[in-house]
Amino acid sequence: MTVLFLLVNFFLVLQKDFYWLLLLPLVLIVMYYYLYALDKVLLMITFLTPLAVNISDLEMGLGVSLPTEPLMFGVLLLFMANLIFESKYDRKIANHPISYVIYLSLFWMLITTMTSEMPVVSIKYMLARLWFVIPFYFVAALLFRKKSNIRLFLWLYIIAMVVVVLYTIVQHSEYGFEEEAGHWVMSPFYNDHTAYGAALALFFPVIVGFIFYPGASRRNRILSVIVFVVFTVGLILSFGRAAWISVVVAFGVFVIIMLKIRFYWLAMVVTVVFSVLFIFQQQIIDRLEKNKQDSSANYIEHIQSIYNITSDASNLERINRWQAALRMYEDRPVFGWGPGTYQFMYAPYQRSKEKTIISTNLGDKGNAHSEYLGPLSEMGMPGMLIVLLLLIVVINSGLRVYKKGNREVKYLSLMVTLGLITYFTHGILNNFLDTDKLSVPFWGFIAVIVALDVFHTNNNEISEDAGSDS
Repeated sequence: MTVLFLLVNFFLVLQKDFYWLLLLPLVLIVMYYYLYALDKVLLMITFLTPLAVNISDLEMGLGVSLPTEPLMFGVLLLFMANLIFESKYDRKIANHPISYVIYLSLFWMLITTMTSEMPVVSIKYMLARLWFVIPFYFVAALLFRKKSNIRLFLWLYIIAMVVVVLYTIVQHSEYGFEEEAGHWVMSPFYNDHTAYGAALALFFPVIVGFIFYPGASRRNRILSVIVFVVFTVGLILSFGRAAWISVVVAFGVFVIIMLKIRFYWLAMVVTVVFSVLFIFQQQIIDRLEKNKQDSSANYIEHIQSIYNITSDASNLERINRWQAALRMYEDRPVFGWGPGTYQFMYAPYQRSKEKTIISTNLGDKGNAHSEYLGPLSEMGMPGMLIVLLLLIVVINSGLRVYKKGNREVKYLSLMVTLGLITYFTHGILNNFLDTDKLSVPFWGFIAVIVALDVFHTNNNEISEDAGSDS
């Protein structure tokens, strides 16, 4: 059989210049794992995600990340087939509050896809959301019945990310670690430094957690410290200001949790801060407008440029995109323009006085730069409210698990909850949940919280030998 396969391939390559049959053994191996070891497929996708390369069709506005998205689509199909023919799924996960919010978000996305200005784009966007959510929330939550699989999931992404960081540092060194080069040297693995920085920030609390993880061996702690150093260098050289801010916010939340500050006092402080900002908004704006510091290779100056809303092109372009999103919302406040359509529809909503040197009318330079205003423009007010509801329910669930769990569960829940806080913070300034790079860990982290809540707290604790069938 092997000889026949080789002869057929020899003929096809030499006579027909056809190479695809050479992939048949790999396809058969993957199919075997889909049918008999889906958990391994999921873990393989996790490892491949940071290393995947995006192939875009700018003319149609459609793209695919290879090899991860086709693999996730396969998991989606298998899960749906299993659900249809077996009619069973773990009810504890299916009835979890987070699951209900996800059902609501998918339902509203379906409604707004039917009313979309660009149905093809919205259908692709919704399909992509399904092949992110189904494998890395609904299937992964089952996989995480074993805590060892949670740790493996986290480490697989981290190890692959280390490869990307080292590659990026080497590439960056060839340009003298210039700030401008720092925007693109992570290509082809990440499109730009913002997504790259967001991924690093997301895993920053996780790596710190592994350094102090209960029961970890000396070797694992040393490995975690080395990875922490690599990620720190990568985060600094990413020049991602939003990523830096998100890590600081996560650290602030960590301090609040450790000091056990009551929600009542925290709410009081937040109310006072926002009241002061509102009362003195004009003075604050005047002060901000005096800041002329642009992005710079000097880290002090780069930090100062964060609040430059006068001349920094990156900051001004964000404001331009946000203003366009708000105007789009005003025209279609309930259903929006359709999932995934912002980048193709926002151009007429720009104002000439707000446009910058990096503005475009071609729909080829990203989206609304906000995980909240993007849905507002694409799926109306309900779309944004659902995102905020997800934020609240996820963080509340993570903190509840932290309070209920044993020492190891506390560590895991706190690690992923702080990681998600970095993303929710980063989401004010950027949005990446339409990409596998951030969707895989984002939904995976949420699945960790749900699995810990359902299987590993109080009387729910199950054996490490429990299965992970889907």
